[in-house]
Amino acid sequence: MLKKEDFVYFGKFLKPHGTKGEIGLQGDTFALGDGCDFVACDIDGILVPFFFESVRPKNGDTLIAKMERMETADEVRYLTNRDAFIPRKWVEESDEVSLGYFIGFTAEDRSAGHIGEIVDIDDSTINTLFVVENNGEEFLIPAQEELIADIDHDRQTIVFDLPKGLVSL
Repeated sequence: MLKKEDFVYFGKFLKPHGTKGEIGLQGDTFALGDGCDFVACDIDGILVPFFFESVRPKNGDTLIAKMERMETADEVRYLTNRDAFIPRKWVEESDEVSLGYFIGFTAEDRSAGHIGEIVDIDDSTINTLFVVENNGEEFLIPAQEELIADIDHDRQTIVFDLPKGLVSL
């Protein structure tokens, strides 16, 4: 059985591509690496693997995936809008990690302590931001390497060294 703690968020399935069982998969394409042969979807609280028959790039953040045992657009439509997860070990072994990898991580500050959970990445402007939520309140933290003091992959925690007062703004 697949354990959720062994997986990280990759992206989301889009709509079917064509009629032969291909589907768009939006996510951080370099995170898949060469060894990734499947993604998992949370279906009724259980991670279910879906194996690739083939994968090809569509554009910078989208792949076209042909899934094993899915031969028609109707069969892959079942995956549309579902979140896709990849094994943590593939990401940790990668030389590069995308910001989407950190969704679900706990955000802490060296001085202020617990900030909240990273729930999204806002890349709508030139300054990419971590969207952190705590008790219904949302904080935006610049996604800048110099503000990150430590990353604990096992505990899924990022420790920031933020300028005083940034979290209270």
